[in-house]
Amino acid sequence: MTAVTDRQKLSYIASQAADARVNVELETEGMTLNIGPQHPATHGTLRIVAQLDGEQVIRAEPMAGYMHRGYEKLSEVRTYPQITTLVNRIDWLGSFANEVPFILAAEHLMEVEAPPRATWIRTLLFEMSRVAHMILFLGDMGVQLGAVTPVFFAFRDREFVLDQIEKATGGRFHPNFDRIGGLKDDLPKGWIESTKDSMQTVLTFCDQIEDLLLGSEIFQSRTRGIGVIPKDVAMQYGLSGANARGSGIDWDLRRDNPVGLAYPDLDWKVWTHPDGDSFSRFWVRLQETREAVKMIEQLCDGMPSGPIMAKVPRIIKVPAGEAYVATENPLGEMGYYLVSQGGLTPFRLKIRSASFNNVSIAPWLLRGVYVPDIITILGSLYFILGDIDR
Repeated sequence: MTAVTDRQKLSYIASQAADARVNVELETEGMTLNIGPQHPATHGTLRIVAQLDGEQVIRAEPMAGYMHRGYEKLSEVRTYPQITTLVNRIDWLGSFANEVPFILAAEHLMEVEAPPRATWIRTLLFEMSRVAHMILFLGDMGVQLGAVTPVFFAFRDREFVLDQIEKATGGRFHPNFDRIGGLKDDLPKGWIESTKDSMQTVLTFCDQIEDLLLGSEIFQSRTRGIGVIPKDVAMQYGLSGANARGSGIDWDLRRDNPVGLAYPDLDWKVWTHPDGDSFSRFWVRLQETREAVKMIEQLCDGMPSGPIMAKVPRIIKVPAGEAYVATENPLGEMGYYLVSQGGLTPFRLKIRSASFNNVSIAPWLLRGVYVPDIITILGSLYFILGDIDR
């Protein structure tokens, strides 16, 4: 074998250094990356157009509107009892919660108050919608980062909650159970006991998720310090729900403006986290799921007796006026601005959905991150496409 001389070594090193200098001086061309629009069930699509410099995002723009359904205008040509069927489908994972603020706005204009038992059942089903919603988020956040097991646990245990909602309302995904002045039906026999049993399953699920994800170094490294939203920026963009509380904003409509629901009669806590990153948003939702179970158990144990409907006319005509009612829905603040001219249908209805505001921060939040972090951040914001496009 011929020995390599020192001169040959120096020549090789010099050539490699020259190549390196050329590569550094060459400017790389930017790339446009389309994330979406796609969805396995095609019931909602979001497209993110990201401008990349290598692996880093220099600009990202969410493109909504692929499934605009015109809920607001459709509601203006339907009677008040028919509208709950429509608004069920805005945030389809928390359908019952969608009904409540609209019904409360109509009741406010009619000066009708639901009986105490109806108010407690509303609050109970509202929190069960939250639990079913959050279970899916907790499992899905894991699969976004490559952990498949949590999402199987989520779909398994969420069924127990949906079973109870179906037994009470007759609808698994779209209950259409609220009525102006109360509820369609009372709770079936044995429902309270079986609901409390299902809540124990939810608590076990939360413990399993904490072990599987919060105990994972990969999950920690992919979420901590990723997608940080400072408190002042969260307020400027109008974030609400766990996205706001994950940035240290101590605001929850269930505590701070509990219109027409039974939250003041319950013992519970609002959870916040100061870090504002993807981890904190996940952590807040995990704690809120446990807190919702705590409220559901109290509602089951303290359920008052009595009627479930107030005295209202058979034909609903809402007096002329306007009202805005918002509730703390699973995704954040959801409000209905209702304008009536005294007829059978609303004159105008404006819907303030949580997801639209929550996703509006994406261009600011995604700037400067790396491509794999886009999925982490979008997953932690947690939005439903029907809640954006409406």
